[in-house]
Amino acid sequence: MEITDLTPAERRVWQAFPLDEPVDFREGTDEDPAAGASWGPERTIRAEVLRSLLLTAPAQEGAAAGLNLHGARITGTLRLKYAVIEHPVRLRSCHFEAEPDLYAARMRALVLTDSVLPGLEASNLDLEVYLRLSCCRVTGQLKLSGARIGGGIFLNDAVIGTPGASLRGDESQPTSLLLNHTTVGTDIRAKRLTVHGRFLLNGTTVTGRVLLDGGSFSNPGGSAIHAETLSVGTDLSAKDIRAEGRVDLKGARIPGQLDLHRAVLSNPGDQALRISSADVGELWLRGAEPIRGIVNLRRSQFDMLHAPPSTWPERVRLDGLTYRTLAPHHPPEERLPLLERDDAGYLPYAYEQLAAAYRTAGDEAAARTVQLAKLRRHRHTLPRFARLWGHLQDATVGYGFRPMRAAGWLAALLLVGSLAFAVRTPPPLKPGEAPEFNPAFYTLDLLLPIIGFGQEAAFAPRGWQQWLSYLLIVTGWTLATTIAAGITRSLSRQ
Repeated sequence: MEITDLTPAERRVWQAFPLDEPVDFREGTDEDPAAGASWGPERTIRAEVLRSLLLTAPAQEGAAAGLNLHGARITGTLRLKYAVIEHPVRLRSCHFEAEPDLYAARMRALVLTDSVLPGLEASNLDLEVYLRLSCCRVTGQLKLSGARIGGGIFLNDAVIGTPGASLRGDESQPTSLLLNHTTVGTDIRAKRLTVHGRFLLNGTTVTGRVLLDGGSFSNPGGSAIHAETLSVGTDLSAKDIRAEGRVDLKGARIPGQLDLHRAVLSNPGDQALRISSADVGELWLRGAEPIRGIVNLRRSQFDMLHAPPSTWPERVRLDGLTYRTLAPHHPPEERLPLLERDDAGYLPYAYEQLAAAYRTAGDEAAARTVQLAKLRRHRHTLPRFARLWGHLQDATVGYGFRPMRAAGWLAALLLVGSLAFAVRTPPPLKPGEAPEFNPAFYTLDLLLPIIGFGQEAAFAPRGWQQWLSYLLIVTGWTLATTIAAGITRSLSRQ
C-alpha cells in the first residue's frame, strides 16, 4: 500500500508505528467505544491499512516499532490469519465493525482493552507475552481454542456474548467464550467477567491461577462453565460468582484451592455443580447460597472439603467421594441427612468416609454415631427376618456402639427377677441339700448362660414363676448372643 493512499488519520498511525508512539483519537478518557459506529473519517482506520502496516512497514533503526492506537473506528476485517507479527499490537478503546481473524497467527503481545468487537477469531493463536482483553465487549464469540499464551490472559470486567443470542457453538447450546485446549504460561485473570452462553475451558492448562471472582455466567439449562480436565498450577478462585447453568469441572486437577466462597449456583432439575473424577486440594463452599440443582462429586478426591450443611441441595451424587478433613465442624446429626439424599441410595463408603473425617478431627463419639447410622440405614435393605435381628441388636447394644445399653437391660431384668422371686421363694428340688435361697443370684443364674452360682439347679419354681424363669433364660441367652455379636463387630471395625 502506498503512503499516498492513506487518509490523514491513517497517516498518523503509519508515521507513529516505527517509533511505537501512541496515537489517541479520543476526545476524553470516558468515551464509550460502543458508540464508535458514529465516529467520522477523522478517527476511522481501515483494517487493510493496519494489516499492511504490521506485515510490511519497516522499523526505524535504533527504535522498537509497535502499533499503539486508542479510540479508533476500524472498518473491514483485520485479516492476520497465519501471519507472523514481530511487533506488539495495542488497540485500546477501539470499535471494530467486523470480527478480526487472527487464526494461527504468531504475535508478541495483543492488547484490546476497552474495545468493542462483534467477535474475535484467535484459535491456535501463538502469543509470546500476554493477551489483554480487560473491559472488552464482544457481542459474538471469542474464540481462543488451542491458543498458546506465554504470559497471562486478562479478561477483567469483560462482557462476552449477548443475552438471548442464537449463537450455536455446537448442536445444542450457545457458546460465547472458547478457551478449550489453551495453554497459558502464567494466570487467567478474569475478575467480574460476564459471559452469556457457554464458557469452555476443556483440556486447558494454566501454569498459575485462574481468577473468576465476581463473575456472572449465564446459560440456563446448559453448561455455564464447561471445564472438563482443566489443569491449574495452583488455585481456581471463583468467589462471589453467579452461575445460571451447570458448572462442570469433571476430571479437573487443582492442587491448591477451588474457592466458591459466597457463590450462587443454579440449574434446577439438572446438575448445578459437577466435580466428578477430579483431584482437588481444597474445595471451599463457605458462605455459598443453597445450591439449586444436583451436586455431583463422584469419584473425586479432596484433601479438605469446606461445606456447611445448609449449602447442599436436595439431590447429591457422592459415590466414591474421598476427603481427608471436613469443615466446618458440625455434629453428625447435621451431616447425616446429606447421605440419605444420594441418587444411588445407600452407599456404605459414604458413611465410612464421614466417620473417618470425624476421627481425623479427633471426634470419636461423632464417628461412632455415623457408623451406627450406617448400620441402621443398611438394615432397611435386608430381608424381614434380618431386619428383626438388626432391631434387636440396635435396641440392646446399639450394634456394639452403645454397650451401656446392655448393662441397662441386665439391671432391669435383674431387678424384675429379684423382686418376683423375693415375693415367694421357689421350693428346693432336694430339701435339706439346697443352699440358702438368694433371689438376686438366682436371677443372675437364669440370665447368664455361662456363669453359675449354684442357685438355678437347686430350686424349681412353679406357676407364673416358672414361666418367668423361662423368659429370663431365653432373654439372657438372646442378650448375651447379641452383645457378643455387637462387640465382635465393633472390634473388627477397630
